[in-house]
Order: sequence, then structure tokens, then C-alpha cells
Amino acid sequence: MNHIPAIKTVMTAFPYSVDIDAPISEAREFMSEHKIRHLPVTEQERLKGVLTDRDMKLYLGLETTPREERDILVRDVYLEDAYVVDLEERLDIVLLAMVERHVGSVLITRHGRLAGLFTVTDACRSFAEHLREQFSPPDGNDAA
Repeated sequence: MNHIPAIKTVMTAFPYSVDIDAPISEAREFMSEHKIRHLPVTEQERLKGVLTDRDMKLYLGLETTPREERDILVRDVYLEDAYVVDLEERLDIVLLAMVERHVGSVLITRHGRLAGLFTVTDACRSFAEHLREQFSPPDGNDAA
């Protein structure tokens, strides 16, 4: 590869999303069930932001009862100013921006609509694959 790839080559395509007016309890259960920490938020199919498990836990705190949690909506907790890029954005630009902004996820769009999600986990996976391509693992025939 002679060029820096676009974010679309390493993103998770067609990620799950949650409606802005869904109860936070449903979003929390969904995220737990699917073992995800970042959930794009939409309103009438338009991208609005991202809901993270960290922000949800901070908002709910230790004192929230299950009954109170049912009354809280995603719109009360989500991050409206999420980092959003077009799927053609270069990967290096996205990675550096994630570091500078201290964010763990990027919402990827195509023509303004949600197309993918890129997280720190995706970055680690991609880097590990890159290293394996560049430096093939020992085949076991090398002397110790």
C-alpha cells in the first residue's frame, strides 16, 4: 500500500443506532447485550450524536433507581457534538483528531447519513493487522 487509507477501510459499517427519544434504560440494555460502548443517536434517520457508556454511567450515577432510569431519555444524555467525518477522510487525520479531541469514537457519514463507526478498538485491531502484514510472525523454525 503506497497511500494512507480512508477511514472507510477500517470502520464498522452499518452500526447499530438508537433513537433520540428512546428510554436510556433500553439503550443501556442494548449496549450491554451487544457488548458495545458507543451508540450513534438518530432522530427520524438523521444523525444527531453519540451515546457512550461512560457518559451514561456518569449521568446516571450510583443513586439512580431503575424506576428513575425509565424516565430518562437518550436525548438527556447523548453527546451532540460528536466527532463526525466523511467516509473518504484519511485514516491518519482521523486518528490524530481522536487523540487531540480525547474521543474514543468517530461517526462516519456518507452524504450526511450514518455509514459507519470507528472506535479505539477498531484502531487497535487495524494496527495489529498492519503489523502482522509488515512483520510476519515467526514460523517456529528460528533458533531461540
